[in-house]
Amino acid sequence: MYETGEENGHHSVEQRNETAVTTMSIQIVALGSECPGGVGPGEEIMGQGQLQGGLLWSYLGHGALVGPCDLESSMHNPAFMEYTSRVFGDVTVVVRDCPSWDLLDSDWASVRKVLEQADILVIKYSVTDKLAFQQLRNGYAPRLRPLLRHWGVPVILVAVGARLNDEGPPCTCPLCASDWSSCVPHSEGLQLSRDLGATYLELPSLNHVFVGRYFGSVLEYFMIQCLKHKAKERPEKRRGNKVNDLRPPHLEQPARLPPIRVEESSFSQDMQWLLERGVQFADVAFYAGDSGKELGWAHAAVLCAVSPYFRQLLLGPKNRERPQSRCVCRERDGGPPSLLSTWDGGIIDDLPRTEGHLTGRLSRLVVKDPLLCMCLWETLMFIYRGAWEWDHLQEALEEKLKNSLAVAELMERIRSLIGKEKGTRDTPSARAAQLGPQTLVNLFNSPLYSDVIFMVQGSVLPAHRAVLVARCDVMAAMFSGKYAEARSRVVPIHGVSSDTFLSFLEYLYTDSCCPASVLQAMAVLVCAEMYQVKRLQHLCEVCVCAYLQSMPSRELSSTGISVIRLLRRAKCHNAEQLYIWLLHFIANNYLIFSHKPDFLELSEEEREQVERLRWPSRGYLQELSEYQQRRRKLRKSRCIVM
Repeated sequence: MYETGEENGHHSVEQRNETAVTTMSIQIVALGSECPGGVGPGEEIMGQGQLQGGLLWSYLGHGALVGPCDLESSMHNPAFMEYTSRVFGDVTVVVRDCPSWDLLDSDWASVRKVLEQADILVIKYSVTDKLAFQQLRNGYAPRLRPLLRHWGVPVILVAVGARLNDEGPPCTCPLCASDWSSCVPHSEGLQLSRDLGATYLELPSLNHVFVGRYFGSVLEYFMIQCLKHKAKERPEKRRGNKVNDLRPPHLEQPARLPPIRVEESSFSQDMQWLLERGVQFADVAFYAGDSGKELGWAHAAVLCAVSPYFRQLLLGPKNRERPQSRCVCRERDGGPPSLLSTWDGGIIDDLPRTEGHLTGRLSRLVVKDPLLCMCLWETLMFIYRGAWEWDHLQEALEEKLKNSLAVAELMERIRSLIGKEKGTRDTPSARAAQLGPQTLVNLFNSPLYSDVIFMVQGSVLPAHRAVLVARCDVMAAMFSGKYAEARSRVVPIHGVSSDTFLSFLEYLYTDSCCPASVLQAMAVLVCAEMYQVKRLQHLCEVCVCAYLQSMPSRELSSTGISVIRLLRRAKCHNAEQLYIWLLHFIANNYLIFSHKPDFLELSEEEREQVERLRWPSRGYLQELSEYQQRRRKLRKSRCIVM
């Protein structure tokens, strides 16, 4: 009796498990007919004999049973032929097949309910029935498209049959149109699958190779994915039925920190302004070689920084017995003729300048090349803007010379003038070495053509008035007006460290700033606010935010940097973006900063804003406390029961 009961009990457990497994089923809905002509309105749905020649019946094989499934009888619709089968051993497949699109119009509401229960949707058409395909594409696809996107059901679009011109794979040539009047082209079927988000298949016939290997592999893939999805849902439903399952409160993500906006670089525009209006600080004059006419003015520091030829021409041997003409554009091996040379009188020192400007030396250059003489202004503009805008230079030369050969010849001479090797391609990677602001990097903290020296905490920092005037409005007013700095070569700087002022000068020359720490970035920010360089101020704000945001919570709580004092300095020096960002940063790290002593230094308005934006919120902390209390009570009650 004991053995029999054990066997019966074991059998009943197996039976329950088997029942639980077999309840898993896959719902497949098939629409359309793979046979030409299909079923029209008023005609009867195909019988079992015709059904056995269909696509899905051919795949399921002899195990398919015609008739509604018991579990799905409530969803029975007369427009669908229903049959069931088993795949993968114990998984029930319920197929509802509607061969005619016209039958769906009779009761669209019930048809939609059937479609809602589908796990996989198969749409079929015959490639030799173009009228039925057009009916599907124009009439029913627009109705199905929003539903399929909402449900996320996998769709398989199957084109069955061989075209009239098929002797192998379907022809996709757009010029091949021998059977377009009667057959559906491959391109139209592919486009319909893209519109529906479906997997597209073409089956020349319904034999076991095409049905089993091609269609079957795709269908089995979607069935396996469907089973995996249902297997994940079932344990979640069982876990959700627990009565005493306590869920912790949901913690929202902290508010996104406001962005710091930085203006676009104005380096090229500043240097263009220097060429156009900075004549007061020019120390190079150009003259025509044939007539001696003055062509324009420039600045030796900029020319020498960009062009090695100008550097050799203007900085040649200083000690000569008598002035001689120098030319640097004549190559050793029969290169191009000379383009520039110094004036026969050499370099004139202590030339009288305008009022308020230092007297200095003036270099006079003779332009011997007639093409360069005609386009000197365009060439100087190209050099001042960074010597990398080759396309703009070529357009300007073409507009002025109106001769393609002359333009090509002059372009090669300009390449030799700035030291660019002949035949080098103007690719973005090749331009990276001469990209805008980097052209003045050799002048930064260099005594080459320096005409002003800053004394900062005992450090000597050479600079160039032309660059400073072009890049900073305060410097322009300081060196152009009737101030003492305009007439002195040595300018003392107070209230700023030498490292900070050197970083400030580095930005003016290179248009970039990389402070080494948060405090250094704040010091440069204060210097930028002092000299009213807004873009540098915003770059420093970005650096401060990046440094603080990269700190982990443990380092942020133990660091000696006072974020509250950074907030005070940002407000004092008109760094509005950084001020707002720091308020949000303090609110997002409320549990760290609220326990620090300097948190009390916040004003009442600032504290209200931080409390309003704080993370985590007071409501979440209260819910967390209540959750922990309920959890402790539940543990105590379990211990008492045990």
